[in-house]
Amino acid sequence: MNADSVDTVDKVIDVVNEVHSDGSGMWPDDARDARLHFVSGKGGTGKTTVAAALALTLASEGKTVLLVECEERQAIAQLFDVPPLPPTDTQLVAMDGGGSVWALALQIEHALLEYLDMFYNLGFAGRAIKKVGAIDFVTTVAPGLKDVLVTGKIKERVIAADKSGARTYDAIVVDSPPTGRIGNFLDVTTAMRDLAKSGPIRNQSEGVAALLHSPETVVHLCTLLEAMPVQETIEAVAELRAKDLRIGAIVVNRANPPYLPEDQADAIAEGRIDSARIEKSLADAGIRLSEEDLAGLLTETIDYAARLQAQHIARAELDDVEAAQVELPTVENGVDLGALYELSAVLKEAGA
Repeated sequence: MNADSVDTVDKVIDVVNEVHSDGSGMWPDDARDARLHFVSGKGGTGKTTVAAALALTLASEGKTVLLVECEERQAIAQLFDVPPLPPTDTQLVAMDGGGSVWALALQIEHALLEYLDMFYNLGFAGRAIKKVGAIDFVTTVAPGLKDVLVTGKIKERVIAADKSGARTYDAIVVDSPPTGRIGNFLDVTTAMRDLAKSGPIRNQSEGVAALLHSPETVVHLCTLLEAMPVQETIEAVAELRAKDLRIGAIVVNRANPPYLPEDQADAIAEGRIDSARIEKSLADAGIRLSEEDLAGLLTETIDYAARLQAQHIARAELDDVEAAQVELPTVENGVDLGALYELSAVLKEAGA
C-alpha cells in the first residue's frame, strides 16, 4: 500500500473516532457475539475483500478463524497471493497473538460426495456417479441442492470440534453470494426441509436452518455510495429481516473523505466555480497551467463534485435503514495482503 493509501486509511480512522464518539453506528453488539459471519453485497462492491479483512480482524484478537469461499472463483487465493485453495481447510495466516486465518474453497462436487458418504454411506457409489456426470444432473434439476450442500458444509465446520470437545474455529467468515441471491441462499434449507418429510435431508436442513436463524449468525452487507448498490442493500435488509435473519453491519466500501469543502460542493457541481481565483491560487503555489489544462482541471472538479452530490443522496437513503454502518476507504493500486491489514485496522477501530 502506498503512502497516499495509508494516509487515507488514517483519515478514515479519524473520522470513525470523531463521528462515532458516542458509540453509535459502530460494529453492532449482535455481530460481536456471533460466530458465523456471512458477507454479501452487489457484485463489484468488494465483498470478498471485506470478508478477508474481517477474518484478519477477528484473528488479530487471538481467534482461530475460517474464511470460506462458496462461489468457486478462487478470489480468496488471489487476495492472499497463494495457489488455488483445495476444498479442505488450509492455513493462510498465523498471527503474532496466537490467532490464525484458515481458508476453505467449497466445491459442489466435493460437498455432494462428502454428503453421500456421510449420510448414506455411498462413498464408492458417489465416485461412480461422478464419472457418468450424475452430479451435474442432480445439481441442475434441483438447483436448491447446491445451496443446501454449501450451507450444510458451513454448518459442519461451525460445529467441528476436537477430541476434547473444543470447537475447531472461534469464528467463521463466509464470502457469500451477492445480495440478489443471499436471501434464498440462506433460507433454502427451510424450503428443502419442508419438501423432505423425513430422513437425512430433513434432519440436515433443520440443523442448518436453526443455526442460520440463531444469534450465532449475522449477515453483513457491502455497498458503495452509488444508486444501484444502495438500492440492493436496502432491499436485502428488508428481505433478510422478513426471513428472520440477523443483520450485522452495512459496510460502506471505498468511502473516502471529500476533497472539496462541503459548503461549496453543490455550487461547483452546478458549474459555478471561480476559475480566475483557482488559476491565481495555483500560480501563487508555483503551478502554471495552460488554458487547456486549466479547463480540463475545472471539468474534472465539476465531475467530482457531481459524484459527491450523488454520494450524499445515496448516504441519505442508507441512513434511513436501521442498521449499523462502517466505512472503509478506497485501496489504491489494487488489494494485497498489506492493504487487507490496513482495512482490518479500520474494522477493528470500529469495534469488529
